[in-house]
Amino acid sequence: MVDNLLKLEQHYNLVSKYNKILITLFLFFLAGLCEIGGGYLVWVWLREEMSWIIGALGGFILFLYGIVPTLQPSTFHRIYAAYGGIFIVMALLWGWLFQGSTPDTYDIVGAGISLIGVLIIYYVPRKGGEIWSKQ
Repeated sequence: MVDNLLKLEQHYNLVSKYNKILITLFLFFLAGLCEIGGGYLVWVWLREEMSWIIGALGGFILFLYGIVPTLQPSTFHRIYAAYGGIFIVMALLWGWLFQGSTPDTYDIVGAGISLIGVLIIYYVPRKGGEIWSKQ
């Protein structure tokens, strides 16, 4: 019976770890959407002479971008360093989906390298075996 309880606890810890990773990936995606989407609205307001309301909406969405990373379970410097890699990938995808600019080989290689950096900076366990430590 004790063995079964230990196996159940190990399973729960593994599921919990994967849930935390999925939540952090969602928060990175949400932050990227806020930054790129808000920045794009400000861009079209100024570059394409759209209504100031579009610019104000973009500014508000950029404000939300500043809030989203505070929900991540790590320190400021690691969150923003890892987010940089996510931002690279999302910016290339935004250009591809919304502006028809297909990423070339160098874009894809660079984005892949940046994602490796994200994995190392944010998801490799630190001292004590924790993925996210406040150190």
